[in-house]
Amino acid sequence: MNTNTLKDDSVMARAWRVLGTWFDNGALGLEAGDTKRIDWLRVLPFLALHLACLGVLWVGWSWTALSVALALYALRMLAITGFSHRYFSHKAFRTSRAMQFLFALLGASATQRGPLWWASQHRYHHAHADDEQDPHSPHRHGFLWSHTGWFMARANFATRLAVVPDLAKFPELRFLDRFDTLVPLLLTLSLYGVGELLAHRAPALGTNGWQLLVWGFAISTVALSHATFTVNSLAHTFGWRCYATRDHSRNNLWLALLTFGEGWHNHHHHFPGSARQGFYWWKIDLTYYFLTLLAALGLIWDLRPLPAGMREARREAGAA
Repeated sequence: MNTNTLKDDSVMARAWRVLGTWFDNGALGLEAGDTKRIDWLRVLPFLALHLACLGVLWVGWSWTALSVALALYALRMLAITGFSHRYFSHKAFRTSRAMQFLFALLGASATQRGPLWWASQHRYHHAHADDEQDPHSPHRHGFLWSHTGWFMARANFATRLAVVPDLAKFPELRFLDRFDTLVPLLLTLSLYGVGELLAHRAPALGTNGWQLLVWGFAISTVALSHATFTVNSLAHTFGWRCYATRDHSRNNLWLALLTFGEGWHNHHHHFPGSARQGFYWWKIDLTYYFLTLLAALGLIWDLRPLPAGMREARREAGAA
């Protein structure tokens, strides 16, 4: 066997391994080397999701499909901000193991990988915020890289298990993290099935399986993804600072509205453990209102407040 044949076999073997990671991340490990080497084969599903939005040209629209898209955007944004971020990444409140698993399921439906991956990458970001090791600092790696490029890189694809030992001890969370396409796949099948059921049982609603698939999954997920990505890119670039943190985090009202409170990013970097990121009543934080509702229902408890001494500590001159 000549060298070219061995090389071809090696390329094919890697291609099959990469294709396998679309469904099972179990074989992945942290990859050394160039942290900016994008694995295009591995991220094809993410790119295809954007192309799927063009399906609206064929399926059209209806108030039903638009309502489903908005509802899934809101529900999954709360899952990302309240659960993936404030709970799994920062332990800003406590809950039962059963609710923890439900939170992980809802977070996985957002198609932003598994709960351990999400939390590990975010904790790693806080440990290295805006320094050379921060995977998505716009000041170190550029705006586009901080927005989308970083999670396409081979070095950032695997879960940093050493950063999340408290979560990795739960086999159900490891399962969701390993098979992170399972929940999104079930969501797509459910949307198609419900759409087809409505088309036959309630034709006056003007929708069908393909329309709910395009609006409820593709368009809603792409909008949700890029809104989430703005916290990495825009919230470290545009806005104002209330606190003198060691990074470039900013507060931005428009991003706070779009991301249900995550736009108070300078507040968050000032004290990451707070369940409330809009530290003052006039700083709208929809995720915090949602968490207080869950607490009132007894589903979560011990919401971590901002310590009294931290409200005025490290204040920027003239900050509001």
